Amino acid sequence: MASLKLGSKAESFQLHGQEWICMTELSSDVVVEVGEFSFHLHKFPLINRSGTLQKLINSQDSNSNSNQQCIIRLHDIPGGSKAFETISKFFYDIKMELTAQNIVSVHCAAHYLQMTDDFGEGNLMTQTEYFLREVFTSWHDSIRALQTCEDDVLFHAEELHIVSRCIDSLASKACADPSIFGWPLMEHYSSKNLEGSVLWNGISPVPAKSPGRDWLYRDISVLKLPMYKRLILALKSKGAKPDDIAGSLMHYAKKYLPRLNKRGVHKESSSGPGLSETDQKSLLEELVSLLPLEKGVNKTNFLLGLLHTTIILKASNSCKENLEKLVGNQLEDAHLDDLLIPNASYTAESLYNVDCIQRVLDQFMMQHQSGLATSPEITEELQMVESSNKEMEAITSVGRLVDGYLAEIADDTTLKCAKFQAIAASLPDYARPLDDGIYHAIDVFLKSHGSMTDSEREQLCHLMNCQKLSLNACTHAAQNERLPLRVVVQVLFFEQLRLRTTIASWFFVSDNMDQNPPRVLPRSPKREGNGEETGDLRMDELRLRVIELERECSSMRQELIKIGKSKDGSRPWSYLSKKLWFAGTKALVQADDKEGSALDC
Repeated sequence: MASLKLGSKAESFQLHGQEWICMTELSSDVVVEVGEFSFHLHKFPLINRSGTLQKLINSQDSNSNSNQQCIIRLHDIPGGSKAFETISKFFYDIKMELTAQNIVSVHCAAHYLQMTDDFGEGNLMTQTEYFLREVFTSWHDSIRALQTCEDDVLFHAEELHIVSRCIDSLASKACADPSIFGWPLMEHYSSKNLEGSVLWNGISPVPAKSPGRDWLYRDISVLKLPMYKRLILALKSKGAKPDDIAGSLMHYAKKYLPRLNKRGVHKESSSGPGLSETDQKSLLEELVSLLPLEKGVNKTNFLLGLLHTTIILKASNSCKENLEKLVGNQLEDAHLDDLLIPNASYTAESLYNVDCIQRVLDQFMMQHQSGLATSPEITEELQMVESSNKEMEAITSVGRLVDGYLAEIADDTTLKCAKFQAIAASLPDYARPLDDGIYHAIDVFLKSHGSMTDSEREQLCHLMNCQKLSLNACTHAAQNERLPLRVVVQVLFFEQLRLRTTIASWFFVSDNMDQNPPRVLPRSPKREGNGEETGDLRMDELRLRVIELERECSSMRQELIKIGKSKDGSRPWSYLSKKLWFAGTKALVQADDKEGSALDC
């Protein structure tokens, strides 16, 4: 830390209680009161160095008796008694030291007392101004000096442009390229980086490894919010990288908002001073207003942590809306655990704040509307054509995320079906290449909400496209007694349709093989004689099997109609669904085996 030593005489001030007494041969003829302290001094050195004290002393001498002691009151001097103690030593040329910790208060107090060169060459204003320039060349000293610009010193420091000069110095150093200037400080570089390198004339041929930007986040986080905010704005105006701004804000929030640590967004414990909820609320709103708007600069889990804290501290609506927009712009990078924001109110309708996630999801869809306008066309087989890979990756990723979120909140028995449906329906159909995820969420919701009516269950199942279920999901759905009868019939119907399409494609392949037989190795005479006859036999068996399947499906439809008309509903539905599912699956396996045998022939 830089310092400037002034004065040549030994210490001659003594403190008795709250009185500073200058121990000289002459008795004191003036008392200067600063706050709770009194300084017993002499008029002559004060008049020679300070224009303000000269006016006060001369004015009091002309209005009082010569035998009355002169008393000067300086209760509004910047820096208080501590700064005046240092200045008192300067009056008597007693050894004193200027540092980054006291330079601001001493400089402001010297300006207040008019200690310019008009009252002696090399006066204190000249000395402090010279040292201030030296302080501004050092990163750490500039931060220490800026920390002292508060309370009674702030107004005078602003008036003398100390704050603006200090902030400008810090911003310039933070934005400078360390590889060119070595700023902000070479002490941030470990000496181990220089081991093994050959030094010539003090220059290393191997550049030192950069320590990263943690030093910046750590160093400026010691500033109080008003100064920190001004420094961040200065960094932005100097062209600092948005990543550095976001990293610094995240470090600052972690330090002074302990709820972020409790939520698990940051593993380190809060090391900052404890703030009241009102102060935390103000700090949170200020930090949110400073966040960069570029997509992907702020970490999504950090933004969701801030959003959670905003709800707890009941911050302003504008603060909440800004965070929801930022999260919505990069929702595809979020994790499921970060979306599970509990409701802070005891009167809430559900355990989780689904309204907040709904707004975030709406923001995501709004941001991707331009991409969705040119989204892929959907054919009957739900194949996506001419898609934008980047847009579709984001949308499908959010689709998986939302399905997982719905499955998590579906266990909440207080969750309304309308809110569940609203979140699920926020995404377009092509956001889900497979509907296994939404089917699982619906199944969990039906299980935890057993009192739903048939019409409510059918309406809920409209969120699911039965044609987009995988084989495992279809197997589960066909035997799921919680699903409405109509939905299970749809699942079985589409599986039958899929089976018929598969068999038809086999026939198409077989016909092509008959017209263009593949080249094979010569067979034995016995097999060569029966090859054509065997192939015809296999095809006849396949055709007969298809006819048999159609008959079975027709009889099962009649049985379904009877069940639908039955009033008691005592016949187990699961038995019929298993029967139909087993028949379809068995046919598919048998047809597959027969086709394989036909191809071998």
